[in-house]
Amino acid sequence: MKTITKLITVIVLAVAAVAAGYWWGSAKSPSSIPASPSLSEASTPQDAKQGETKGRILYYRNPMGQPDTSPMPKKDPMGMDYLPVYEGEESPSGVPVVVTISTEKVQKLGVKTEIATLRELIRTVRAVATVQVDERRLYTVTPKFEGWIQQLYVNTTGQAVRKGDALMDVYSPELDTAQHEYLIARRGLQSVEDGGPEVLSSMQHLAESALQRLRNWDISETDLRALRQEGKVSHHVTLRSPASGVVLEKPAIQGKRFMPGEVLYQIADLSQIWMLADVFEQDLGMVHRGQSATIRIDTYPDKIFSGRVTFIYPTVTAETRTARVRIELPNDQGLLKPAMYGRVEFASSHSKDKVLAVPDSAVLDTGTRRLVLVALGEGRFEPRTVEPGMHADGYVEVLGGLAAGEAVVVSANFLIDAESNLKAALGSFGHNVPDPTPDKDESRSGTSASAPARHRGDGSIEAIDWAHATVTIAHGPIASLKWPAMTMDFRAREPALLRSLKPGQKVAFEMAEEPDGEYVIVRIHPIQPSSGSPVTRPASNPHGGH
Repeated sequence: MKTITKLITVIVLAVAAVAAGYWWGSAKSPSSIPASPSLSEASTPQDAKQGETKGRILYYRNPMGQPDTSPMPKKDPMGMDYLPVYEGEESPSGVPVVVTISTEKVQKLGVKTEIATLRELIRTVRAVATVQVDERRLYTVTPKFEGWIQQLYVNTTGQAVRKGDALMDVYSPELDTAQHEYLIARRGLQSVEDGGPEVLSSMQHLAESALQRLRNWDISETDLRALRQEGKVSHHVTLRSPASGVVLEKPAIQGKRFMPGEVLYQIADLSQIWMLADVFEQDLGMVHRGQSATIRIDTYPDKIFSGRVTFIYPTVTAETRTARVRIELPNDQGLLKPAMYGRVEFASSHSKDKVLAVPDSAVLDTGTRRLVLVALGEGRFEPRTVEPGMHADGYVEVLGGLAAGEAVVVSANFLIDAESNLKAALGSFGHNVPDPTPDKDESRSGTSASAPARHRGDGSIEAIDWAHATVTIAHGPIASLKWPAMTMDFRAREPALLRSLKPGQKVAFEMAEEPDGEYVIVRIHPIQPSSGSPVTRPASNPHGGH
């Protein structure tokens, strides 16, 4: 037990000694930043020198462009120093005030701008719809008495009928009895014409009651008039259409016995129909009663129908998150048939007043805020946080953060944003990002920029990707770039440089900066090769592109 305790004590002391040595080495490193309780004392001499010309240091930002700041100097997980932000360099939101890109690069990126103006935003809400029968124009023929169908005059589904047309002849003992009662009452009325007023009134009431009973059974006035004029019972009574329309259903069959309340015909008036549109719940606020709608039917691609919203149903379908909207429109030509499929468009205006708006493509969504790039001219762009409002067809309302007349980038704005992030990332390594496009005057005069400088380092190979000609190196500090010790992936300018290498080797290497800001290896060799002299393979194309 004592041996184990001693062993643990020795291990703890060894770890503490290694940590102390690492801390002492870091404290002596040129890139380290001494800890200090105050922000002014924590600034390096270089920061202090820049602070004299640039102003007071406000905070320190993440060198890789992440939305992370610190009031004190610190390092990110890769060991890179956070960059100081001076007064006037950044907006309160942490977005750089101005992104500068060369004019030639702006042209290559295809940057387009548009002026933010006041406009009336009209949003088009689109929905699918089906043709339905107007429920108020739907009729059924249901006898109120028992009987048998003697003859059918309308004997096919889909047949058009007009109001009052004969549908069928029926026989019913009840109808015979009612007719006999009426004729007896009428004869009795004639026989007591010379009687007293009370007897005359009673007979008249009896005759009217028998006639009203026939009316209640939906016997038409034409048949009742014939009964009064002829004065004889008709054993076959004709049932007539209650409205003009089309027969949708016809359960009636000649010779069939029917019971009271049984449906024999269903007739629909299709001169006016409904379109029931399924509108998504997020669009319901843009649809209201009385609003006009444009309808396109797949059957008639060259025709456009117009209707009007008359009702918005009070429920939402849980499965589809849609609500039904009723549109009424005339169908005089009978082109629209029930269950036809169509598409509906509602043109909705947010308000009658004009609002400040920019194209949808001008707004960059970072997830936490919305930005636009305001063009200041001469390749300068200002990222501006805006508050978006209503989205219309291709435009978005701007509630704040932008003024009318300012030009915003509507094309290639994400490329500008990527360019600014690249510059911020490379700037964190302690060097300036050159403009890859040489100045025209310098090109003509032959004084273009000289070949890029080479930077030397040493380290050990962690891994090699032969397919992509990349190597992972755990290298020490590189003083010329002010890089701390870290593990990074490098691309070899020539794949042949990696042929004689293997993981675990100690190597010395040289790298140069490409026009796009990437550092590539142009020379590499083992420090202690297994046999022979050090292998040196110079790059065959020192100015090769990425």
